[in-house]
Amino acid sequence: MSDLRELYQEVILDHGRQPRNFRAITGATADAEGFNPLCGDRVHVYVTKSDDRLEDVAFTGDGCAISKASASLMTQSVKGRTTDEFERLFEEFHGLVTGRAAAVEGAPDLGKLAAFSGVAEFPVRVKCASLAWHTLRAALAGRPDPVTTE
Repeated sequence: MSDLRELYQEVILDHGRQPRNFRAITGATADAEGFNPLCGDRVHVYVTKSDDRLEDVAFTGDGCAISKASASLMTQSVKGRTTDEFERLFEEFHGLVTGRAAAVEGAPDLGKLAAFSGVAEFPVRVKCASLAWHTLRAALAGRPDPVTTE
């Protein structure tokens, strides 16, 4: 079990230090901003959607390693998926980080996102891990107001 935790920690640290898809998307079809006032995380999520498919997803911002790693892994995990697939993955991931991991029917395998399983032990970090996810959800819904974790 300690080897698995160590691997998960390495994944989070790697994505926190060198986030993937860390860029703005010029001509994005949707975008939204998110803010976690508790620890100061800020994220701006961009998405290019074609029909119902998330063709490209990226983010910019600043925050703790958990926040950046979650945004990085989220962008990798949702590219190419439909909005329905994103919603199922969102629910599965949210259940994981909140400790209410009930399998969502039709949800894709979490893969590297499972690295966030330990977040549930630290309730204050749940907001860090879920900020980008809520922000992408807001972008897809076309909500104009910034997302906040409060």
